[in-house]
Amino acid sequence: MSETTFPTAARPRPTAQSPKGALPGDMPRRDRLARIVRVDHAGEYGAKRIYEGQIAVIGKGRHGKTLRHMAEQELVHLQYFEKQLNRRRVRPTLLQPLWHVTGFLLGAGTAILGERAAMACTVAVEEVIEEHYEAQLKQLGPDEQELADSIRKFQAEEVEHRDIGLVNEAELAAGYPVLSAAIKAGTRAVIWVAERV
Repeated sequence: MSETTFPTAARPRPTAQSPKGALPGDMPRRDRLARIVRVDHAGEYGAKRIYEGQIAVIGKGRHGKTLRHMAEQELVHLQYFEKQLNRRRVRPTLLQPLWHVTGFLLGAGTAILGERAAMACTVAVEEVIEEHYEAQLKQLGPDEQELADSIRKFQAEEVEHRDIGLVNEAELAAGYPVLSAAIKAGTRAVIWVAERV
């Protein structure tokens, strides 16, 4: 039985844009990284606005210091991704003005419902972000170690925020299962849109 050979030109060659083992239709590496940086910048911007909304409503209460601590961490995350946008020449999401408004309204709205509802918002958002960051870490190769290390650090801080929400009785918020499910669904939808727009 003779061995079948293919012309050299027919063999796909890995490039800087398509890693070895890439399949037809796979997103080029540069586009994939642009999506990661764009959506993470959008997410951290939204998180900053959520905490600003919560602080505006309940920032003078017993959770004010905790909310400011979490907001400060989100600001550090946001500043990192702003630098990544500039360094990689990636445009931010076109919907940032929308996140500016909706993030604040989500934070303020849940805080108006009460401290537990505000904490339920934090838990729901941070659970989705933790999963989102984990999926991104699986896409990053050794050539993006600094980005991966930063995402891993931010992921740990998002888990800390989730745990703070749980300790502060998020699960005792009125209608917690419905509130949590709605916020998670909205967060996943925002992630999908921000990656693409």
